[in-house]
Amino acid sequence: MAKQTCSIESNARDKNLTGLPDNMEDCRLGSLEAQEFIATNPASAVLPPNGSIIQQIRRDSTEFFHPRADRALSLYNVSVSETIISGIRCLELTPNISKIHGIVLHCFGGGFVCGSPSEDLVLAAPICKYSGTKMVLPEYRLSPENPWPAAMDDCFTVYRELKNYSSDIPLAISGDSAGGNLALAIALRAHRENIAAPVALALLSPWCDLTNQGGSLSNNDGRDPTLTRAWVLAATQLYAPRENLSHPTISPIFDSYPTGFPPVMITTGTRDLLMSQSIGLAKRLRDASVECEIRIWDNLWHVFEYYDELPESKTSLQEIARFLSTRLKSDDRAC
Repeated sequence: MAKQTCSIESNARDKNLTGLPDNMEDCRLGSLEAQEFIATNPASAVLPPNGSIIQQIRRDSTEFFHPRADRALSLYNVSVSETIISGIRCLELTPNISKIHGIVLHCFGGGFVCGSPSEDLVLAAPICKYSGTKMVLPEYRLSPENPWPAAMDDCFTVYRELKNYSSDIPLAISGDSAGGNLALAIALRAHRENIAAPVALALLSPWCDLTNQGGSLSNNDGRDPTLTRAWVLAATQLYAPRENLSHPTISPIFDSYPTGFPPVMITTGTRDLLMSQSIGLAKRLRDASVECEIRIWDNLWHVFEYYDELPESKTSLQEIARFLSTRLKSDDRAC
């Protein structure tokens, strides 16, 4: 059962971009599948990462997502291969079509402490299929073994190499959660280093503020069935111990967005623990005259697109793919 969305797509609701939407509890309940997920996945089951259980968290994540990734590869009929780009292991996804309009560099999520390209195939395969673009997923280093800035350095190395050797092919960036942070950081670093910008960014529940401010981190703690405040705070300390968390390369929401920064699409949900960060980022981008579309889905949680049993997940991934495809094709024609 598909649902209507509470979305911010115009300036009519900019007054709410600094906080939670009005009458949040009055939003529709979403699909029956979403309601069942919420009922059967209590937030109390989410254990914060720490040194003693981080390996178990990674194993659990792999066990949960790999069957979904295999299902996605079968359903969406895309080709997947392994490659190495400037020393960084990557997965490449290619749609089985005659003409590919560009490349999307996708940064996987997992709080910088877990996750992998193969687990994120549940997102990348449908985006690849729906957008008709090649996707490259770097296997960046994880914390706490490799704290900041290792993950950003790895992803930026791949981005720079793609720009150097595919300069005539349009390139966009996408990322979920921590990967959304990396997508922003890559685009901003490219500007600082005078490397051509991506044509667009698609950010799924981006974790762009590691100072972890915003009302949703309190109001949605216990409402988001997949993420808790305790988990986020623990992951922050594993990723950037003893660092200034407000530094823009750690929390890109605090960076200055230059003229000509590429268009951005953001997705989140009214149960998302990090919804306030998405809303705050949208406001910051719009204040800098950056084209930004944000979709706030009723009664859905952090990166709900992971869960292919939800009809909302498919719809959101189709919208993200359409956003990326439109910008990539436009740039392709310009070339």
